This record gives sequence, structure tokens and C-alpha cells, in this order.
Amino acid sequence: MGLTSNKVLALAVLLAVLFIVGTIWLWPRLARRSWKAVAGRVGLLLATQVAVFASVGLAANQAFGFYATWADLFGQETAPGVVVDHDPAKGAGPVKVVGTQTVNVPGGGRPSVGGQIQKIEIGGQVSKIGSPAYVYLPPEYFQPQYKDRKFPASVVLTGYPGTAEALIKGLHYPQTAHKQAADGKMQPMILVMMRPTVAPPRDTECVDVPGGPQTETFFAKDLPRAISSHYRVGGKGQNWGVIGDSTGGYCALKLAMHHPATYGAGAGLSAYYKAPIDVTTGDLFHGDKELERHADLDWYLDHMPPPKTSLLVTTSKKGEGNYRDTLKFIDKVKAPTRVSSITLESGGHNFNTWRREIPATLEWISGRLSAD
Repeated sequence: MGLTSNKVLALAVLLAVLFIVGTIWLWPRLARRSWKAVAGRVGLLLATQVAVFASVGLAANQAFGFYATWADLFGQETAPGVVVDHDPAKGAGPVKVVGTQTVNVPGGGRPSVGGQIQKIEIGGQVSKIGSPAYVYLPPEYFQPQYKDRKFPASVVLTGYPGTAEALIKGLHYPQTAHKQAADGKMQPMILVMMRPTVAPPRDTECVDVPGGPQTETFFAKDLPRAISSHYRVGGKGQNWGVIGDSTGGYCALKLAMHHPATYGAGAGLSAYYKAPIDVTTGDLFHGDKELERHADLDWYLDHMPPPKTSLLVTTSKKGEGNYRDTLKFIDKVKAPTRVSSITLESGGHNFNTWRREIPATLEWISGRLSAD
């Protein structure tokens, strides 16, 4: 059973309850002062605490999507992605569908009613990076009257470490997009959901690391081309948006600013504006000062020509550490760049806050993209 399985969580909760009940039941029998009784009490307390902490940890992981597998949790997920070049003449492509699942909405069992989520493997032909992703296809994608229509698309990125599954189970992007479109608040849109960590376990901050993973190239060139070659999505900036939270939010803003011809809009939920350097990132720039400056979004707004793209930033007056930085970022934006914002009175750096911002974010980005 997988780390994010409901069965694993239920088993952990059951064990915790049994240990609590067992401790209460057996405590009077272990009240003596013998070494066996003392050892029994210590053992019961330790087992109960371990069971309770395991239950809480598993529940938190399901809610926030920190780790996807047991190997990921124990640091065994270290192998970099490997890309196999495909020959288009033989019918192969850079996208491989490896599974499908329904959307958790009424009538979700039928793609023409609920849409469909496809699990895919993306091969980066320029960056030589391979990465998994989930693609949400709206119901209209499967309806006969739309069989020749192209759809706008948005890349949706998690924070770090994050899991793509959390975008579905924790942040409910497919369900929200389905409801917003059904209510007429946004146009039907394809979502490409993944984490920005395409070279796990390293946090590359969507940077083309000298001598290392070419993450920005993957997102700016390989990903849109791969998806457009497999799904009915246009290949222009007006067809593509990018959304992210935390690290993913920084990546979303940077990709839209650096590559406006690829991404016509970028939304950063609880984003920061400069790539950090820490134990998870390693040396991102290897002394390349120009690369480092370009990764600082405030510097970019001050010194580079304003990109023709639309940006959305979100923050909270209480609970978010990026409030003042976000106000400063907004003040620096100059035409033709357009900037919008969502400011909550209070809200932490967490899923609950982002779930409050996602409906408006999807509506905003849909209004800035076109299908053709």
C-alpha cells in the first residue's frame, strides 16, 4: 500500500486507537514497581505516541502532499529523469499516457460529463529532462461538437517538495476548474499538473543550472511543445498560462516574465521573488552573475524591458511572509506588463489559503488566454 493510500491512513488511525484503549485498559495491571511493570508502561507510552504521530503525519502528508511514495519519504528517490528520444516518423512522441482516472465530480465516471485526468510521462527533447505529470481534460474535450476545437492550457505547479497528486487531492484543481466552467465563470481549459522538482530531490527553482538540470528550458520549450503535439492545444503565448504556489508561484511568475511568447499569463500564489540558495538547491548559478540577476524578479523588472504578459500575485495581510515583497513587486511593474493581485485579510502559507484563491485565479487566467 502506498504512502498516500487511504488504507494506510485508516490502518494507522486504527492502531493509534487500539494502543490508546490498550494503554487505558492495561495501565492498572502495570501499576506495580517491578522492572517488568515499568518496562510495560514505557513500552505502551512509546507505542501509543508513535502510532498517534504516524497517524497525524500521514494525514498531514495527504493534506499537503509533501511526499508521494515511501521511497520519496526515506530519501531513496534520487535518480534523475532520463529521456528517451523518439522518432516521430515511427509514431512515437514526447508524451506517453500511462494511466487515466475520473474526476471527483457528479457524473465523473463519464469523460464527456466529468472530464478526465490522464497520468503522462513527458520527454524533454531539448532539456533532456523527463518528468511525470497529470493532465486534466475538461468534459468538452470529449464532446462531439468540440472535436475540432483547440483549448487553452495552464501548467499548474506545486511548491517544494510537493507532489503532483496534491494538486488533485489537496488543492482540487480539476474539481474547481470543472465547477468554474460549468458556472460560466471560465472557459474550458486543460491543466497540466506537476511539481517543479523535475530533477528530484534537488530544488532547482526553475533555473537552467550551469552543467546541471536545464529546468527553465524544460518548462519554457519542451513542456508546451510536448503537450501541444499530443493534445488539442495551441502553441502560442496566448494559448498558455502557468500557475503555482510557493516555489511553484515563483516559477510561474518567472516563466511568464522570461518567456512571454510562451506563457501569456502567470499566477504566483504566495510566491517569493528571488531564488533562494540553501541545502535543497545547491549552487544554482555557479558564479554566473547574469543568470543570478535574471532569477531575481525585482531586478528583472528594474533592468529589463517590460515583458508583454499578465501577472497575478497573491498574499495575505496577516499570516504570509511575502506581503511587503508583493506590494514592492506590484509597484515595479510597468506597461506593457499587466499585474493583478489577490490580498486576503489573513491566511497562512498553506493549502487552505490557496484553496480560497484558486477559483478566482482560474477565472483570471482563463480571461487572459484564448483557444486559438
